[in-house]
Amino acid sequence: MLRAARAPRQAFLATPHAAGRNPPPLPVHSAAATSKQTYLHHAQMKQHLAVSAIGSDRTGMVHELTRVISESGGNISESRMANLGTEFAMLLLVSGNWHALAKLETELNRLAETSSLSIQVKRTEPRAPRTDMLPYSIDVVCLDQTGIVSGLAGFFATRGIDIAEASTRSYPAAHTGAPMFAVQMIVNVPSRIHVAHLREEFMEFCDSLNLDAILEPVKS
Repeated sequence: MLRAARAPRQAFLATPHAAGRNPPPLPVHSAAATSKQTYLHHAQMKQHLAVSAIGSDRTGMVHELTRVISESGGNISESRMANLGTEFAMLLLVSGNWHALAKLETELNRLAETSSLSIQVKRTEPRAPRTDMLPYSIDVVCLDQTGIVSGLAGFFATRGIDIAEASTRSYPAAHTGAPMFAVQMIVNVPSRIHVAHLREEFMEFCDSLNLDAILEPVKS
């Protein structure tokens, strides 16, 4: 007669309940451990700080500011610097982890107290790429007159067009010495806008103010 094979005894003993023992406890993450992990993750993430500084123009200003940024562990991602009259202005986007930027904020406050620089800082985030907008370059030259920048800004604002960058300068004309004004802009044109129609409107607007202007796509 054939007999059914019996399972080995150790197979039943291998199960904790069968052996009369409690199952091993599941790992427990304490609140302190979770908090520490969150803190470490937060500290390692790249963060961003917008810095503006202005002071009476003198040799070494750029070095003073950028040395503090470097020694604090920050990295300059973007910057704009220019003479404004007898002042020198700096705009910077600095990246780094939480520790670096916290130290930088402290060191910049100290620099502002011990130097002639007026410094402002603000936490910020990198701008996400916009796939629904096309960048266009604007170049305008004209006789210097009041309200040029305001007029251009109003033209684009009423059409929902962002100004991404802008710079202006005054200068004397080469032969006549007449006061001239130049504007360079980068604007973000929404893809919903018909560019040919926008260009026509823009040229009509510039003609009404006697502005020589060019609107063209930004060359990559």
